[in-house]
Amino acid sequence: MPSAPSRVTSLSRRVSAISESATLAMDRRAKELVAAGQKVISFAAGEPDFPTPQMVVEAAARACHDPRAHHYTPAAGLPDLREAVALKTRRDSRLPVDASQVMITSGTKQAVSHAFTVLLDPGDEVLIPAPYWVTFPEAVALAGGVPVPVATDETTNFKLSVDDLERCVTDRTKALLFVSPSNPTGAVYRLEQMRAIGEWAAARGLWVVCDEIYDAFTYDGAEFNSLPAVVPELQPRAICLNGVAKAYAMTGWRVGWMVAAPTVISAAINLQSHVCGNISNVSQLAALAALQGGLEPVREMRAVFAQRRQRIAARLNALPGFECVPPEGAFYVFPSVQGLVGRSLEGHVVQGSADLADLLLDKAKVAVVPGDAFGAPGFLRFSYALSEEDMGVGLARLEALLS
Repeated sequence: MPSAPSRVTSLSRRVSAISESATLAMDRRAKELVAAGQKVISFAAGEPDFPTPQMVVEAAARACHDPRAHHYTPAAGLPDLREAVALKTRRDSRLPVDASQVMITSGTKQAVSHAFTVLLDPGDEVLIPAPYWVTFPEAVALAGGVPVPVATDETTNFKLSVDDLERCVTDRTKALLFVSPSNPTGAVYRLEQMRAIGEWAAARGLWVVCDEIYDAFTYDGAEFNSLPAVVPELQPRAICLNGVAKAYAMTGWRVGWMVAAPTVISAAINLQSHVCGNISNVSQLAALAALQGGLEPVREMRAVFAQRRQRIAARLNALPGFECVPPEGAFYVFPSVQGLVGRSLEGHVVQGSADLADLLLDKAKVAVVPGDAFGAPGFLRFSYALSEEDMGVGLARLEALLS
């Protein structure tokens, strides 16, 4: 009997081409070693080490006992939560939006996926500043688009310019991704830089997708600004993404959102109604409590992160082969390790940043994410969203290995 054609038995090319998230992969490897009894210090995951605020947990517990929270919600999310997100967006992003312009998603990662799915047709190009969060190119490709990295480096503190964009734009370009503060670099754009980029995008009629998940974490006078608020003519073609994961230490609760023009939100609601129906009712009520509960937990976390960033940047800069630009936002440092390439460590010649990350995990039991995953070979990403004790132990191990 003849064998079935390969197209029948194979998985889709689009999904088969996806790479595993490098940040989650390294965190998984670290946890596997911990489960095997080894003491691993992980700088890999972008997850605050703080507990979710108690008032949020209590609100979720009450919801669990309320039968009204045991059922579906509208696909767009609970009306009260949509209104709370609109209020937060007006306050922090300074955008004139209302609840009809909000859709609640299962974490900001799902909002990223929905945004590109709604926007892109096959072959449409998206300009993605590099270094970039590992999921952005994959989300564009899954939506049928073409990710176009726009390289930046430490000489500009990882910030792109209009000239950088001009070199990469084509007649297939449909959207620009904009992230400030940035994962993995911690870069925060100044108003004049944003204005130039926004006016360029507006003049070309591009959509802009703005990831604002780290809006609460800026340092040393740097300030968060929303690109469509800086350049109002962008607002009809802007999609802003955010969530409670980082600012309220709620990564596991999986609540994010998309803010955009009503026509975009209507299309995204139709999509979401078929993808997942709605987000967990209890998690939405927990997020509502977070947004209505005040900013004190956010301010406390930010103050701790501000101290940690100074300590980790100083100690990494003191390591041979490391050069670390102090981050202005988020909770990552992104040092260059070019000075270690070709050097012998523990009898092993370092071939690059991915090789070095493997070596650090193997020899020092320290987990970091290689810059290769972010479109920036020769760098490592360290999250400082881990306890002071663990951070100190991990840095001491690196000092012992590299000194």
